[in-house]
Amino acid sequence: MAHLHQPEAPDTYTDIRNLRWSQTEKAIARKAFERALQKELHEVIQKTQRMAATIEHPSDLWELESFLTTRRKEIDDKFDYRYSVLPDVFGELVREGRVHEDELRGLAEDKLAYIRKFARF
Repeated sequence: MAHLHQPEAPDTYTDIRNLRWSQTEKAIARKAFERALQKELHEVIQKTQRMAATIEHPSDLWELESFLTTRRKEIDDKFDYRYSVLPDVFGELVREGRVHEDELRGLAEDKLAYIRKFARF
């Protein structure tokens, strides 16, 4: 009887960087990526509005500026759409609950296995 073999997550950093992305996978990834980015930006907007509504002193302005600078750097670092790092990005977003695995349905099993592995890390 034939054995069904599930692909395993690539074991090395180099392996994951060499994955090929089909056009369908690229479309699925872009949609999930953009949805997660928009959620994160919406949260920043909401917090910024709350902070701005309480500004009373010049120091409050600098606190708001510091918050925005920090969040911009965090978002820029986290949301990297290069295919060579996208499985890492999705692993982090899954771990944070910003992307659910069902949003990635349609990606090849090797990519999903790596994302699952990274999300548990």
